[in-house]
Order: sequence, then structure tokens, then C-alpha cells
Amino acid sequence: MSPASNSATHPGAVRPRNEDNLVDRPDLGLWAVADGAGGHGSGDVASTAIAEALGSIPPGLSAAEMLAQVRLRLAAVHAELQARAMARGRGGVIASTIVVLLIRGAHFAALWAGDSRIYLLRAGTLHRVTHDHSLVQELVDAGTLSAEEAEAHPQANVITRAIGAEGELELDKVADRLHPGDRFMLCSDGVFKELPEAEIAAHLAQGAAAAELVERAVLAGGRDNVTVVVVQA
Repeated sequence: MSPASNSATHPGAVRPRNEDNLVDRPDLGLWAVADGAGGHGSGDVASTAIAEALGSIPPGLSAAEMLAQVRLRLAAVHAELQARAMARGRGGVIASTIVVLLIRGAHFAALWAGDSRIYLLRAGTLHRVTHDHSLVQELVDAGTLSAEEAEAHPQANVITRAIGAEGELELDKVADRLHPGDRFMLCSDGVFKELPEAEIAAHLAQGAAAAELVERAVLAGGRDNVTVVVVQA
């Protein structure tokens, strides 16, 4: 039986366009959120390319083949976006964050680059599966900035890894066994920059759908695009 999932996205209360994209494919055991960056519509180009590449993976693959396809397709989009940016010139970047959740049988895997996140609600406790690739997270890890200070830091939007960014693509990966009742939330930073994690945990524990979480983030300020995918394993 496929895990149940639902998803929603919104441009937010401030930005004129939505440069987030998502993949919601319970039939494949594949979900993703991509948050585009680059300005002037470039973010939309990047996140759309990622969503199309992942969303077109064929069914019937083994777990190992699925993981390989995700890596191969993200690497191809990475190279394509770099080439587009180079052709455009002026030192521009066409890039996007990415978080991917794969579920097969009793196991899950998460892959990511950037500061979009995957959370796991397990036995009533919210865990952050991913670790942000961002300037402020590096400062927090080094002990020079508190988590609270990071949220209001003027460079809070600076990411250190992305699909399409300069250099080789680096994806972090976490894999583990599923527990009964596990509930995942994939989201862009427009969610957790508006809603405290305690509030996210409470809503997920109450069975909130993606659309409700998106609406709450928009009403809380909606300073960025807002995207949520909820997966009940």
C-alpha cells in the first residue's frame, strides 16, 4: 500500500510570483520540494526543471534504481542550469534548493541541498531530518550565532548549496527505518520562517493537511513562497 500524501503551494503574501515547485508521487514513493533562487524568474526555471525531472521517473524501479535515478536526474539538471546561467552571462545564477523523500517498504531516505527542510513527527516529537546548507547554519554550528539570532540575521537567505550553483553538486543523505505512525513534512523556508517548530509539531500531531499549514504560514506573514508536502508513512 502506498503512503498517503497531500501537498499545497502558495506565492505568499508579499511576492508576486511563486518560484517553489513540488513533486507528490505516492505511487512512486517519491516526494520533493524545490525553492528556486536567482531572481527575474530564474528561480521558477530552476525549480520547474527539478520537478519535471523527478516527476517523470518511471514506475517499477527497485529502491536502488529509484535512488540512482534521483541522483542522476538532479545531476543533469544541475549541469543544465549551470550551462543556462553561463550562456546568459553577467555572473548570474539559476538555482534551486531541493529536498527529496523516498519511501520503500519499511525504510525511508532523504536527500537535500540548500535550506528547504524535511521534518519527521514520530511518537509526538518533531525531528528535523535535514540540516540546512546555509550561511547562518554554519555560524550556528560554529557557535558564533544562536538559533534564535539566525532567524533574524540579515543573511538568513544565503544558501551554501543548491542545484545549479557553482561547482560540483553535493547532496546530503539520511536513511533509516520507518516507525509506525511516522508523519513527514517537506517544506520550503517560507514555512518555518513564519511558524515556530512547536506550532508545526502541534499541527502535524492534530493531523493538519498541507493546505492548512500553508494557509497558516501565509497568515503569519507569508514573506516568501510557501510550499508543504505531508506524507503519512
